[in-house]
Amino acid sequence: MKFGVSTFVTDDGIGPAQLGRALEERGFGSLYVAEHTHIPVKRESPWPGGGELPRRYYRTLDPFVLLTAAAAVTERLEVGTGIALITQRDPIVLAKEVASLDLVSGGRAVLGVGAGWNREEMRNHGTDPRTRMRLLVERVEAVKALWTQEEAEYHGEFVDFDPVYSYPKPVRSPHPPVMIGGSGPTTFDRVVRVGDGWLPIYGRGTDDLPAQIAELRERAGRRVAVTVFGVPGKPETVEWLREAGADQILFNLETLPEADTLRTLDRLAGLL
Repeated sequence: MKFGVSTFVTDDGIGPAQLGRALEERGFGSLYVAEHTHIPVKRESPWPGGGELPRRYYRTLDPFVLLTAAAAVTERLEVGTGIALITQRDPIVLAKEVASLDLVSGGRAVLGVGAGWNREEMRNHGTDPRTRMRLLVERVEAVKALWTQEEAEYHGEFVDFDPVYSYPKPVRSPHPPVMIGGSGPTTFDRVVRVGDGWLPIYGRGTDDLPAQIAELRERAGRRVAVTVFGVPGKPETVEWLREAGADQILFNLETLPEADTLRTLDRLAGLL
């Protein structure tokens, strides 16, 4: 089983380059980061974590800029989004951003995607929350077409473009893995249809994870990769996830100043 961290990188915590170096030096295999383009002042959508929305949600850096900074100072660290809000992103631009990250990192990019929970945020991007799941599927399909086809085209309900050239192409073959986030009743439909793996949040609909992983792999007819993020740093949790069949766990890393972050990483490294 592989180990990494999932976190929010902000303008008031450890910097992305420092974090990337610290992770690789301690033997972690990956860095996955969250995304929010903005937080509307007037918000009705409840935070799935319960209570008030934490400060870190308001201050996230652009994921692809910060992952590029982390990739530039490391050699082995996998760099991914956990998650990118694909329902709020233009698929042609996104395909170029991820392919560029994969190129400059030497094939270490991973695209974790989700439909999002903050309805006010997605409406600011012109996305109708009621159709965001169908939109997610089309945008993933479109991105994969742009990565893998010389003259890529896509014609769907929401995404529609005639043949185009899109470069660079990703380094990783056939393309960077696309991990589908979520744990709702239709999540596995999207994983089976357009995903290369499943990216659930620990503790949010994952109480029966062993059975869920078995069901997903049976439905897919293949060994779907499972990466669990937001995992607390406890030995018993690591062992439970190992027995459940997870391929990778991402320890939850709070957004802290550099010195506090390094101490936390030292502790988590003891669980690798």
